[in-house]
Amino acid sequence: MRRYVVVRIVSVLPTLLGVSFAVFLMVRLIPGTVVDQIIGTEGTYSAETVRSLRAFFGLDAPLHVQYGRWLWSALHGDLGTSWRTGLPVLQMILARLQVTAELTLGAMVVAMLIGVPLGILSARRENTALDHVVRVTSLFSLSIPVFWQATMLILAGSLWLNWAPPVDFVSPLAHPARNFGIMALPSLVLGTAAAAVFMRMTRSSLLEVMSQDFVRTARAKGLSERSVVWGHAFKNSLIPLITIAGIQVGYLLGGAVVTEEVFTLPGVGRLLLGAVVQRDYPLVQGTILFIAALFMLSNLVVDLLYAVIDPRIRRG
Repeated sequence: MRRYVVVRIVSVLPTLLGVSFAVFLMVRLIPGTVVDQIIGTEGTYSAETVRSLRAFFGLDAPLHVQYGRWLWSALHGDLGTSWRTGLPVLQMILARLQVTAELTLGAMVVAMLIGVPLGILSARRENTALDHVVRVTSLFSLSIPVFWQATMLILAGSLWLNWAPPVDFVSPLAHPARNFGIMALPSLVLGTAAAAVFMRMTRSSLLEVMSQDFVRTARAKGLSERSVVWGHAFKNSLIPLITIAGIQVGYLLGGAVVTEEVFTLPGVGRLLLGAVVQRDYPLVQGTILFIAALFMLSNLVVDLLYAVIDPRIRRG
């Protein structure tokens, strides 16, 4: 087991290195730099001013030198300093991580509470009218963009219920009821598409397991359908669901960028979007690398859960 854990952890490092290189290059493909924005607000400038600003932000060095400096600092736990605020990037991320973590957790709870029961129900009623309705609904849910769904829900609430989502975030420790009112709708919006994925995977996995010999044997023994589904079939179809859960964490972290902006939540996603607009390279690079690390950590946890659930994996 220890060897399996070490191998999985070591395999994450090349991926993180590749992500850092891709992020570094893609950020610099965005038209305009922070220098262009500063000059644009000043109105007048000279060539000497441009050179001085580029040297101040380190943009005068070759790309490989800039990347080497940033990577070396990141390896020592320093993601850089924001060009706009002058604050450490890691400090800014951690200050907003609570909001994004709460939103991701809420969306995951919504996805599982809706998707897994519907998937089980659809599998037990295979090829019936109920099964077709659930499957069509899941396709419809997957097709709706997060920003459109969020906008429509806010519009419907304001027109029909005279309600608008709060613009100020409150910690769940300070005011749990108010926090729930703030996070309920964003969690529902972000978790809807993930619920459809859980539903479809639960259905397909459960149908595959229910066709196995041991399930037919359980039915032949006279066990109730509830006992067959929950006691035998469902727990043997958990590995695909765990896989989907790990993948959906990355999807939810990415979807949080749009959701937080629509609902004005002060999370990491909104921090990233503002950094892109302001061409704050250290903040963009550090935030994306941090999110990628969280995504890989969730997949690492999934791999370790595999080894716990199925001993054959760690032996291999």
